[in-house]
Amino acid sequence: MSEPADTLRPDRALLDALRRDLTVAGYTVDGVEDLLGPVASAALHREEPVPALRATADVAGVRADPRATLVRAFVLGVEVSRAAAEGAFGTLGVAGAERLGLVEAAGSGPGDAVHARVDLRPYEAVDGLDPADGHDASGAVDWWIASDLGELATGRALRTDHVLGVGGASTTLAQVTVRDPRRRVLDLGTGCGIQALHASRHAARVVGTDISHRALAFARFNAELAGLAPGRFELRAGSMLEPVTGAGEELFDLVVSNPPFVITPRVAGVPAYEYRDGGRAGDAIVRELVTGVGAVLAPGGVAQLLGNWEVRRGEEWHERVGEWLDESGLDGWVVQRELQDPAQYAETWIRDGGTTPDRDRPAWAGRYGAWLDDFASRDVEAIGFGIVTLRRPVSGPATLRRLEEVTGSVRQPLGPVVAATIAAHDWLATRDDDAIAVEHLVVAGDVTEERYLTPGDADPSVVLLCQGRGFGRTVRAGTALAGFVGACDGELTVGQIVGALGSLLGVGAAEVAADVVPSVRGLVLDGLLAPA
Repeated sequence: MSEPADTLRPDRALLDALRRDLTVAGYTVDGVEDLLGPVASAALHREEPVPALRATADVAGVRADPRATLVRAFVLGVEVSRAAAEGAFGTLGVAGAERLGLVEAAGSGPGDAVHARVDLRPYEAVDGLDPADGHDASGAVDWWIASDLGELATGRALRTDHVLGVGGASTTLAQVTVRDPRRRVLDLGTGCGIQALHASRHAARVVGTDISHRALAFARFNAELAGLAPGRFELRAGSMLEPVTGAGEELFDLVVSNPPFVITPRVAGVPAYEYRDGGRAGDAIVRELVTGVGAVLAPGGVAQLLGNWEVRRGEEWHERVGEWLDESGLDGWVVQRELQDPAQYAETWIRDGGTTPDRDRPAWAGRYGAWLDDFASRDVEAIGFGIVTLRRPVSGPATLRRLEEVTGSVRQPLGPVVAATIAAHDWLATRDDDAIAVEHLVVAGDVTEERYLTPGDADPSVVLLCQGRGFGRTVRAGTALAGFVGACDGELTVGQIVGALGSLLGVGAAEVAADVVPSVRGLVLDGLLAPA
């Protein structure tokens, strides 16, 4: 069984009508949240439908708000009357929605039931695209995304060929991706096509690949619903890099991937889902991607992906991932955002597939045990999740190698921060300390200083430099570094400020430079200081 993706029938005229109807209905993120209210909206984000069902019920028996009809049908999976559906699809009509493959009607009477065959919901995000790069659009996007109905709507565990909509991981990747103009972009494992849609805003051509033909059908539908010109967007079936390697190998300026990185036991009784399970043991699929993606990167090209990695007994998390970077030969920056123990990880992904202890205790216990056994067979003590950014050097060996853990809140979108960090690395790589000394630096506009004093003391015991955007880094500064940063207004060179501090502190410029300049390099790399 392969419905309903195989029965989606994108038709340009019908899609134009659908866009008009959804717009007129106010079926937007803000419109839906306004309809539901904060309590029901928050509950729905937790996969609890009861408050949303109550908020959208036609208790007065009058014609339903079209937003309520659309939410009940496409998000909650509730049958609606044909009369209500005709009201929501004022131009398209139920017949047009049926021809697109979105709904199925039980009859032609006004009281006959209409039920959704797909999940269709508004999507809104900020992806960091800068209009100054020659684009008319801002960083905000507003689309509708179709995918398979989820467990909340169907009341059943997910099918193994389920096509996922836009989840938290998808949004994270969209917001962390660099958005400067690119000629060719590859969306590897495109799923419903959300990363390809974002890439289309700043790329001349986008290629999306996926092993799932059902996913490609949804991606094609979503691209046409968003109005993306067919000549700029190509979809190819295949696993991982296969569709773009081999004979006629292609190179891309940007590769984005939310790959099927979930570490799943390869044993009987544990289902494998196409959208999340890559068919490899352990974290091999992420390793393959990190070490192999350089083959399709153009010189200077960037690859950004999400992934899981195993942390085995006696190792630090960065040792294993660091080996992958070494093998890749690429510039690499890995940010670990979360670390789970094997039990937490098993619970997360067993529930994600629709199995819960309340619904099916024997299946829950069996799968839980299989996950723990699988991790124990490789001495896995924890599983990391994070963001990997890679770059193929334009020439020469890789010079960027950074592995760090950032588990606190960040300020999205991070795409501009990633691009700025790479640019800062390149700027620093071409300048020794003598060259740095003649540069003029300024403090970034989002940096503030916090000082902590013991009552009665004239001087602070602690000075913190705090970043307001991006990763929100906090740097503890000594007296010399705090004084240096305070003087960085672009007027004096680094060397002049260091000399002045040496005289003021009575220790000499060379001593101040030895203390300050390494930290200055770190502040430039992290965006707290910038070349004037």
